[in-house]
Amino acid sequence: MIQPGQTYRSANPRDTHREPIRITAYDGSNRADIVDANSGKKPRSILVNSLHATPTTRDGKPRRTGYVLETP
Repeated sequence: MIQPGQTYRSANPRDTHREPIRITAYDGSNRADIVDANSGKKPRSILVNSLHATPTTRDGKPRRTGYVLETP
């Protein structure tokens, strides 16, 4: 369940430079408002189907796209 305050990191292993994101608002629609987790800057929205609770797929393979939950 997506909630404000949650932090996500990029699932792409090549994205070592990408800053984690933090959910600032979510109203149950298909988009969530986010900011960079460390700086609190760059407000934007993201499709919620890019946000994943686990770092692996149903098949047990590591995710390569989207964002993975860091803090519940």
